[in-house]
Amino acid sequence: MQFKHPELLYALFLLLIPIIVHLFQFRKFQKEDFTNVAFLKAVTLQTRKSSQLKKWLTLLTRMLLFACIIIAFAQPFSTKQLALNTKAETVIYLDNSYSMQAKGSQGELLKRAVQDIISNVPEDKTISLLTNDDIFKNTTLKAIKNNLLQLDYSSKHLSYHAALLKCKKLFKQSSNLRNIVFISDFQQQESDFKPDEDPLYEIYAVKLNPVNNHNIDIDSAYISKTNGSSLELKVVLKNQGDFIDNLPVSLFNNDQLIAKTSVAFNKDTTTSFTLPSGQIINGKLSIDSPDLQYDNSLFFNVNNTSKINVLAINNANDSFLKRIYTTDEFNYTATTINTLDYNIINQQNLIVLNELNTIPNTLVGVLNAFTKQGGILIIIPSNTISSDSYNTLLKNYTISFGDFMDHEKQITTINFSNPLYSNGVFEKRVTNFQYPNVKSFYNISNNGNDVLLFEDNKPFLLKSNQAFVFTASLNEANSNFINSPLIVPTLYNIGKMSLKFPELYYSIGKENTYDVSVQLHQDDILSLENKTVNMIPQQQYFNNKVVIHTYDEPSTAGIYTIKDNNKSIQNISYNYARHESNLVYQDISNLKNIHLSNSITDIFNTLKSDSKVNELWKWFAIFALAFLIIEMLILKYFK
Repeated sequence: MQFKHPELLYALFLLLIPIIVHLFQFRKFQKEDFTNVAFLKAVTLQTRKSSQLKKWLTLLTRMLLFACIIIAFAQPFSTKQLALNTKAETVIYLDNSYSMQAKGSQGELLKRAVQDIISNVPEDKTISLLTNDDIFKNTTLKAIKNNLLQLDYSSKHLSYHAALLKCKKLFKQSSNLRNIVFISDFQQQESDFKPDEDPLYEIYAVKLNPVNNHNIDIDSAYISKTNGSSLELKVVLKNQGDFIDNLPVSLFNNDQLIAKTSVAFNKDTTTSFTLPSGQIINGKLSIDSPDLQYDNSLFFNVNNTSKINVLAINNANDSFLKRIYTTDEFNYTATTINTLDYNIINQQNLIVLNELNTIPNTLVGVLNAFTKQGGILIIIPSNTISSDSYNTLLKNYTISFGDFMDHEKQITTINFSNPLYSNGVFEKRVTNFQYPNVKSFYNISNNGNDVLLFEDNKPFLLKSNQAFVFTASLNEANSNFINSPLIVPTLYNIGKMSLKFPELYYSIGKENTYDVSVQLHQDDILSLENKTVNMIPQQQYFNNKVVIHTYDEPSTAGIYTIKDNNKSIQNISYNYARHESNLVYQDISNLKNIHLSNSITDIFNTLKSDSKVNELWKWFAIFALAFLIIEMLILKYFK
C-alpha cells in the first residue's frame, strides 16, 4: 500500500492524546455519605467493572475512527509500480519487413498487429512507435491511427540490435519506468534477438507466428549464354514447402507476355528463357504463389550497352591488347607517343601505356587529370625506362620504381579477393597452375593493393587509386605472361571496370554503383523515374560518364528510366532483397530479460494491470463511518 500524501500520517501521533486522557483521571469526584456500606461496596464493584470495559471499547473505536479518517485523507492506493509519481513510458517497435506478409490465424501478420495495437492502446495515451522505416515520437494513437492503417511493408532491413537501440533512444531522460513492446515474427537474422540485461528497461516481446512457413519465390536471374542471335536467361526458383508439380513462370517485356514455362520441383530449381540479342528488354518474371507476395516478381533489363573506349599508347607490340579489347565491346585505338592526339584522351575510359621509355611531362599532367575524372590507367614499363619520368607520374599513386633486376622470377600468387577475380572468374581457388615468369623486373615501393605476386611475395601487378601498374615488361622476350591464361581475365576485367555498365538488376538495401555513359551540360543532373517515383540519386559527374550510387532508394521494386531532364538514356531495374523469403524463425522462448507472449492483447493487458492504481481511501472512509456507528451504539446501549 502506498499514499498520495504520506505526510498526513504524522497525524496518527495525535491518537496518543485520548490514551493519555484515559490513563490519567483528571475529573474531581464529589463525596457522598451512605449508611449501608455493604450495599455500597457491591454497587461500586459492579459499576467499576462495566465502566472500565465501556471506556476501553469507546477508546478503541474512537482511535480506529480517527485512524481511518487520517489514513483516508492520506489517500492510500495499491499498484504494481513502485510509486504513484513513477513516470511510465512505452515505446513500441512494429516489424514491417516483408516476412510479416506471412498469414497468421487472422490474416497477414502485420495487418493483424496493426488492428491489435489500435484496439488495445488508449487513444490519448502518449507513446512512441517505430517501424523499419519510420518513427513516431511522443505522440498518441489518435494522432497516428491513419498512418498505422496505411502502413506498408518496408524493404529497409533493421537488425534486432539496431531496433532495440532505436527504441531506447526514444525514451525521455526523466522517465522512471521504460517499457519496450517488441512486435515481430523474429525471423532468423545474422545476429539473433538477444537483449542484454538492463534494469532500466522492461522488454515485452510479442512473437507473431504464421500458420505455416511455406513459400515459393523467384530467387534470382542471370544471363548464362550469349551468341550472335540470342542469349539465355536462367531463372532460379526456391521452394520452402511441399513438392510443386506445376508452377507457371511467366516472362513479360513492357507488360506484354512474351514467354511462359512450367516447372515441377521440390526444393530449388532453375528454368531458362531464350531472348533475342541486340534487343532492349524491360523484363518482368512472375509466378503465382499464395504465400509471400513481394518475391513473386523479379524485374530486369537487357540494354544495348555502349562500347568502352580504350586508348593504347604503344612502344611495343600491342597484338595481345587487340586480341582482348575486341570490337564487339570496345572501341580500341592504338597510337604512339609521337602521334598521340591529346584531345581524345578525355573521351577514353581506359588508357594503356605500353612499354614507353619516357613519359613526357605534358602527358603526366593530362593522365593525372584523366584518372581524377574516373578514368583507368594501365602502366606496362619497358626494360629501359626513365625512372624519373615514370616516378613523376606514379607519385600521384604513391608508387615508385626502384632498381632494375635482371634475373628470372615466377608469378605464383593470385589475390582472389581482388575485384578483378572475385566475380566468377575462377570456379575455385587455384594454387597449383603453370606459373608465368619474367626474366627481368623492377623493384618497387608502394602503398597499393597487390593483384598478382611473384614467388617472393613482391608485386607483379598492383593497383593504387585508378592506376594498375605492372613491374615488368610483357613483351615475349621478357615474359610469357601474355600467353598465359591469366592475361585475358586480368586485362579484360580492367577494361570492364573502366566503365561499369548497369547489371541485369540491383537489390534494394545494398550498396549499388554503376556508370552511365553520357555527356552532361553544366548543372545538369540525372534522375530515376517511373510511373510513381521521381528521384535524384547520389551521383558524380566525370568527363564522359556519371557514376550513380544507390542504397535504400529507390525503395520500391520496378523498372526505372535514367533521364537527363526529359531525355531517356536507358532503363534499370531494382528488386527487393530476398533474405526475407527464408521463413526460418528464432526460438526466443528460453530468453531471459524479456516478458514473452504471442498475443499483443495480452501484453497490453499486462501493461494496463501493472500501471493500474487501486484507490483505497473510500474503504477507509467506510471503515471510519462504521467505527462511528459502533461507538454510538456502545455509548447508547452498553450499560
